Amino acid sequence: MPLSEHEQRLLDEMERNLYGAGADVHSAKPQGRPTYRSIVLGIIVAVVGLGTLIAGVTSQLILVGVVGFVVMFLGVLLAAKPGSISESPAKAPQGKTKPRQRSSFMQRMEQRWDGNQEDRL
Repeated sequence: MPLSEHEQRLLDEMERNLYGAGADVHSAKPQGRPTYRSIVLGIIVAVVGLGTLIAGVTSQLILVGVVGFVVMFLGVLLAAKPGSISESPAKAPQGKTKPRQRSSFMQRMEQRWDGNQEDRL
């Protein structure tokens, strides 16, 4: 079933916006995974915050409940905090290595990427 003229224009506009948004995603810095230590510490802080929140609700002290919620929220943020990216010595390059041959698929993707970057300038 063919698209109407209006639907075709909308589809073209959505594709242009999608390609433009793709550049923003790729320009973001890569972040590491959370470390085991920060996950455990974050969970402990979140549990303490949850206990404080429950204590504040049962004692009907709003300030204690709010403090408990903030502590619980900070614990979750601490557990989800990305770690630093550091290259381990095992993954460090050993002398001169031959660059990997790229497939034709990757070459086409790079050409499309370069074309999108030139269009944005």
